[in-house]
Amino acid sequence: MKRILFFALAAAAAACGRETDFDATGTFEATEITVSAEASGRILRFDAEEGDRLEAGRPVGEIDTVQLWLQRRQLERRQASVRSGRPDVEKQLAALREQIAQQQTERRRVASLLEDGAATIKQLDDIDAQLKILQGQLAAQLSTLESSVSAIDENASALDLQIAQIDDRLRKCRIASPVAGTVLAKYAEAGEVVAAGRPLMKVADLETLYLRAYFTSEQLAGLRLGDEVVVTADFGGDARFDYPGRITWIASESEFTPKTIQTRDSRANLVYAVKIAVRNDGRLKIGLYGEVRLAGE
Repeated sequence: MKRILFFALAAAAAACGRETDFDATGTFEATEITVSAEASGRILRFDAEEGDRLEAGRPVGEIDTVQLWLQRRQLERRQASVRSGRPDVEKQLAALREQIAQQQTERRRVASLLEDGAATIKQLDDIDAQLKILQGQLAAQLSTLESSVSAIDENASALDLQIAQIDDRLRKCRIASPVAGTVLAKYAEAGEVVAAGRPLMKVADLETLYLRAYFTSEQLAGLRLGDEVVVTADFGGDARFDYPGRITWIASESEFTPKTIQTRDSRANLVYAVKIAVRNDGRLKIGLYGEVRLAGE
């Protein structure tokens, strides 16, 4: 009986020591991104598999773009046709400007003769009247040509915008991850017809994982963003490894203690979530259990 009591007390003491061996517990998570189709059509190529490491922005697949390319070619032909009708203003006004230059030369000649008494005022007035007519014609023709150029340029700009919209849709036919990371799941295969918005794969950066741990309000006063802590990853059995961690986020509101989480104060009903960044050496996995010890503990 005494031996049984001794072992019970020893187990209780070990359990108590185990309870105070950490300041908080939680599970590892990563920032996961679901990459969805941005265009509708048949997937022509999708060269990504679960576990593959992807570069940010590097295409790994493509959705059928034939119809979009045909639309773009049609718009380019329309644009070329519109711009071919753009008048050469200076060329079309050259003859009229030449006439005005000749009349101005003639006016200077007649004015010189008038000073010598070899010409009449009526001759000078006739030249001025002709100059006024030619200048009026020049102004009217210039206005007409400028209006024509403006309308053509406006139509060409509208086609430029349509081509830019097609180019944007063509870019969206490429399948690429917006961030560097590892493919966690793949939801589609080459040959499938997909609609815009359908999830294609899930990607996460596994080089840095985050332990979402939970602290009581009493502990919260001692926590600051950027604080260094020790994170122990529990792989089961005796497989436990320590990692340096850094606090990157502290919740602004409390929540009820999750059922799967242990806290230093087992009576605490409300806790604050804290994210701790941990550099992954390849052993850490999403969902793995971890414990936190604060500096100086």
